[in-house]
Formats: sequence, structure tokens, C-alpha cells
Amino acid sequence: MRILLTSNAAHVPPRGGSTRSNLVWLEHLASRGHDCRIVAPAAARDTPEREARLRADLEQQGIRVQQIRTDARLGCDVLRKGEITLYAVREPGRLRAVLADTIREFAPDWVLVSSEDLGQVLLAEAERAAPGRAVYLAHTPQMFPFGPASLHPRPAGAELVRRAAGIVAIGHYTAGYIEKHLGRRPAVIHPPVYGPRPYARRDPKAGGLITMVNPCAVKGISIFLALARRFPQYRFGALRGWGTTAADFSAMRELSNVTLLAKARHIETVLRDTKILLMPSLWAEGFGLIVMEAMLYGVPVVASDQGGLPEAKMGTRYVLPVRPIERYRTVFDENRMPVPVVPEQDIEPWAQALEELMSDAEAYRRESDAAREAAMRFVSTVRAEAFEEYLLGLEPRVPEERRGASARPYEDLARERRALLVSKLRGRLRPTGGG
Repeated sequence: MRILLTSNAAHVPPRGGSTRSNLVWLEHLASRGHDCRIVAPAAARDTPEREARLRADLEQQGIRVQQIRTDARLGCDVLRKGEITLYAVREPGRLRAVLADTIREFAPDWVLVSSEDLGQVLLAEAERAAPGRAVYLAHTPQMFPFGPASLHPRPAGAELVRRAAGIVAIGHYTAGYIEKHLGRRPAVIHPPVYGPRPYARRDPKAGGLITMVNPCAVKGISIFLALARRFPQYRFGALRGWGTTAADFSAMRELSNVTLLAKARHIETVLRDTKILLMPSLWAEGFGLIVMEAMLYGVPVVASDQGGLPEAKMGTRYVLPVRPIERYRTVFDENRMPVPVVPEQDIEPWAQALEELMSDAEAYRRESDAAREAAMRFVSTVRAEAFEEYLLGLEPRVPEERRGASARPYEDLARERRALLVSKLRGRLRPTGGG
């Protein structure tokens, strides 16, 4: 198959769960012999600070990218990451044009549109240039054009998602949200981001940090900071992410018991020194990949009850209530995210949870055991082949107005190509536990 992924988020380096998931899916497809390309913004490097941050992130995460050429006409750099070709678009306003040009030149079987597409500009272009071949990758409810979590609800955008050839949700909470508010049931495919086994169990008796990943307003940095002030005797760690602002950095640097962590090639490097993972999100999470990753290593997770976090916690303890964000100001921060109005939070349940886990060795061991057991069960059901099988079995969704003679040649060609691929790959598709 020829697979084209597009998103409004830079993918090299990945800065969040959605971009990480997309890359893992494409890397697996490329390893199976499929031709995979990405059209996405280039990582910001318009200031010396951002340039230095980009270089440091690539080095710390062990990401190697080869620049093939610069396309002056399209305003993008053509890069190669492993077996994937990436069109890194320097000017955001050119992204749609580059997508259209790439679809014309590449003629993809499927155009995967990641949900980081506020306004559904990319989804609309995918449907226009490759009618019936758009697949919506539903990661983040705030980016969907429908439902109460949406930052920008648009009936026209919702209709575009509804008409997509396929919708893929990363978890059952997200699938239920889509079915309830869009009226269409998506496929649930968990991204195989968890790396190869074995997952080394962290010693429950070892010390370590109370760690938060992507500390920012929507992820609950207010709770993180309040707890760090409440417990000066405990060491806290913060791993910056796509939402972390200069103000967030400043607030954390004021606390002597908070360590700002460097990016790592493997999340295990961070989790190795983490005693408790804190996930106090104030908005609806699509799933919570880092929750599952921590639990795999026996790290207890204290999480909020928002979105897919209870699903990721898999019935383990320490799922705590918060007052979710309900309003946003009409201004954007330096990460191009709307600034939320953060409600005051009751940190007492959070303080009690930390105190119990940090002071009661038996309570910690029980939660560590339960977390690891639940995560191992879950990961044993995650199959790297699932996304490939889904695409091979998917049929183009040809609009009514295009179902005349002009639509037939592509339909027939696509069907023949898929049949050939299925016959070639069937013997190679074997179920495996985990990814």
C-alpha cells in the first residue's frame, strides 16, 4: 500500500502521544514493505533557543534524520527517517498546498489525517484530492470538531469526519465519545508504543522522583506545584512536553525540590528513577499512554478521572477527582494553544494518596504489583499488525456524487491492489502479544 499521513503537529521529533503513536504505526507499515510518507509542519526553529532545543531533543532521543533535498517551490524540506519520507513544511500556511501536491504525485491508497487538525483543513483537502480515501486518526477529544470537549466545534467539520472512509480511536473511551457525539462507531486500535519485552520491574523498595510528564495548565501543573510545595521533603521530577510554557518552567524552577528532566531516547530511562507517576489532567485525555508505560514497570500512577485515564488505569487504585477546565480565554500561548481558565483544585485527595504511597511500603508494593499485572495483561493484547490489517480490509468510501463511471477505474484498481497485497502478506500476518 501507499500510505500518506498528515497532521498539523511536527513529527520529528515527536512531542506527544499522538505523534509518537502515528510514527510507530507508520514505522511498522514501512517495515512490512508499504510505502509511507508524512506531510506535517517542520519543528519550530525560528529562534536560537528553539534551534538549540530541537537539536538537543533529536540528540537526546537518538533520532536520526537525513535531509534528501529542499523543495523551494513547496517551501518544505524532504527528509528521510528510516524507511519513511517526511515533507517538513516550514510555513504553516503552505501545509494544505503541500498535501494536495503530494497526493497528486504519490497517489496514496489511504490518507491518514491525524486529529491535530483544528478547523479540519487537512481533512477537507484529503477528501477533495483523494475522495473516499481519508482515514481519521482520533487521538485528542479537544481537537475533534464535535462533543463537549471540543475546542472548536464545527458541524461542517463533524460531517467531514463522519464521511471519512475510516475512523480509528486509540481507546474505548475515545470510541464511545465519538459514537455518542458523532453517531458513528470507530475501530479501536491501540498504538503499539510499548517497546519490546521484557519490561524490567522497578524495585518497589527503591527511592525516586514523583514525576509529571508534560507539565502545563491542561495537564494539571497547578496540582503538581501545590503538591511539591506541600511536601518539600519529597523529590519531584518534570519532563517537559508540547504544552510546557516559559511560565511553567519559571514556576517549577522556584521550587528547590523539583528537578527538570532531560528528554530521553526511551521512556524507561525516565521511569527508572520514578517512584510515582503523577497524571493530574484537567481535560479529557484520549487514553493516557504514559500511564500504561509507567504501570508496565511497576510504577504506581496517581491520575485524575478525566477522559480515558480511568481506562488506562485498568481498575487500579488512585483515580482521583478534579474540577475540569471548562473555559478558555481568547488568547494563545507560545505553543499556539488557547489559554485555559483553570479552576481552583482540592489537593487533599492527592496529598493523601502521595503520603500513603510514600510512607506505607506495603501499600506501595500492593499498588506496584497490581499496576504491573494489569499493564502486562493489557499489552499482551496489543498487536502491531492490527493497524495494517485494518487498512487492508478497508474499502474506499466513494461519495454518492462520484459513483458514476469516473469513479469506477480507481475503485477497481484499489480493490485489485488490496487483493494482491492481502495475498502476499497473509502468510506474514501472525498474531503477537504486545508491540
